[in-house]
Amino acid sequence: MHTTFPTLDAWLAYCERLHPQNIAMGLERVREVAQRLALRFDCPVITVAGTNGKGSTCAMLEAVALQSGYKPGVYTSPHLVHFEERCRIGGEICSAQQLMSSFEAVESARVQGGNEIQLTYFEFTTLGILHLLSQSRLDVAILEVGLGGRLDATNIIDTDCAIITSIDIDHTELLGKDRETIGREKAGIMRAGRPVIVSDPVAPQSVIDHAQEIGAELWQFGKDFNFSGDKQQWGWAGRGRRYAGLAYPALRGANQLVNAAGALAAFEALRERLPVTAQAVRTGMAMVELPGRFQIVPGQPTLVLDVAHNPHSVAALTANLDAMGFFPRTHAVFGAMADKDLAPMFAKVGPLVDRWYFCDLPTPRADTAAGLQQKWNAVQMVAGGRREVTTSLHATPELALQAAVAAADPADRIVVFGSFYTVGGVLLHGTPRLQAKHLGE
Repeated sequence: MHTTFPTLDAWLAYCERLHPQNIAMGLERVREVAQRLALRFDCPVITVAGTNGKGSTCAMLEAVALQSGYKPGVYTSPHLVHFEERCRIGGEICSAQQLMSSFEAVESARVQGGNEIQLTYFEFTTLGILHLLSQSRLDVAILEVGLGGRLDATNIIDTDCAIITSIDIDHTELLGKDRETIGREKAGIMRAGRPVIVSDPVAPQSVIDHAQEIGAELWQFGKDFNFSGDKQQWGWAGRGRRYAGLAYPALRGANQLVNAAGALAAFEALRERLPVTAQAVRTGMAMVELPGRFQIVPGQPTLVLDVAHNPHSVAALTANLDAMGFFPRTHAVFGAMADKDLAPMFAKVGPLVDRWYFCDLPTPRADTAAGLQQKWNAVQMVAGGRREVTTSLHATPELALQAAVAAADPADRIVVFGSFYTVGGVLLHGTPRLQAKHLGE
């Protein structure tokens, strides 16, 4: 008899208890359970690895596929508020019920014949979602690689087209200390004779070398595809195909064109198996949505939500904030994991922030609000504390946001950024629409 549970939350709690480690490297265990499940896909599979831009790239692939009349399945992680967000089928978030029956299948395979295999939370839930997608009669499966590439649980599935987005320094304790080493890990999702789209404009040499070593079909940004744009519209050119006069992606921020260019290159590389029309590209890009990626929520004050949590994505966030125009004051709600390289992040975005609201997060991996404040003060000391910036400490992202709203004027803006837990924490009860206290008082 294998274990079963009445709710998705109970299943997830069980998955957390299964393995002593959060992350265990190596694919043998996952592969063995996948074989027991007879896990396979009958449609093209696109896998997306990289440090930043993975979620956005997956959302763009999905939006264009939907507009082309296809049924896409998408797996992304982590989630912002509800676990179910990690799996979308035909453009809809899957139900807890669907996930529970797939988790049951994984558990049954895991303990098959009394030969029990240990799985981490991520491995177990990944297998569950892959099982659900494989049973859903998809036209295309879009899989975001969780961490690294070579040893990520998603890499048990052979890709028909790999995409590698921008690569930055993150998760150094597992992936290596520099972009070349990290790039080599990400390159592990490539397959011989299959296309790999490298959309990082300055890709590490290790990525290019690996593609050539294994004989993958390399599509390199700037060589095999490119984009151009003016204030009104943008265009894309690849091997043998161009799109002109495209509306800017609905996902805001200059960095999104790099992601969009990579997504279009993937469709071009898979054109024979997954043809898309120019109209589908136009409409899909104009409609793509993804919460927490430079998401601007209109209101007074203006609210900006962004899951930027490493130096590269914080630099993109800073450039995007800069391009928004003038706000009297910027209030920042911030929470992050303890292993993040905070000094360059604070140095980059610091000059734009007038007041910080540091918050604790509900996970043991997180830095405390007090720890974040200390690190900010250290950066200020080095910079010679050019101006007066106030900071405060809060128990949750929601309480930090409430404090920011109470202190802000209607014309100000509030930026909530850092970990998925930070942005997810303010989205718990839906997207907040802010109405500053001082209006009409």
